[in-house]
Amino acid sequence: MHLESYTRVDGMPFTATREDVLRAHGQPLSEARNGVGLTALDFGGVVYRFQDCGRLEEITTRAEVLHLGRVAVPFRDLAAFVHGHDAAAFERAGFLVSPRYGIAFVPDEPCWVTALARHCLGEWEALRQGA
Repeated sequence: MHLESYTRVDGMPFTATREDVLRAHGQPLSEARNGVGLTALDFGGVVYRFQDCGRLEEITTRAEVLHLGRVAVPFRDLAAFVHGHDAAAFERAGFLVSPRYGIAFVPDEPCWVTALARHCLGEWEALRQGA
């Protein structure tokens, strides 16, 4: 996974529309609404989640290695990397969330990493606070 935090994942910008994603990937393997009201387009190795208004919220992809600019972090080392480089990191429902890098992942479930749009970080923060 090549990540520009809060900006793009593997070349797909967070400004992308549903149509942009479909043009890039074709028809999804499945489309479903999740428990928090987002529509997930699942392409197998990558899942895009959209609000009803069409705004892209999250991109989840298989990431054996997370590339952050010149830094490459193997998934097995990602939790330690986040804890060592993001003092604001927090855990919620088994996810480790990094506000600095704009990611959420379950350390015990390799190798899926969710990149977050900046505007949805507040939702993760609210979950952390139990709101």
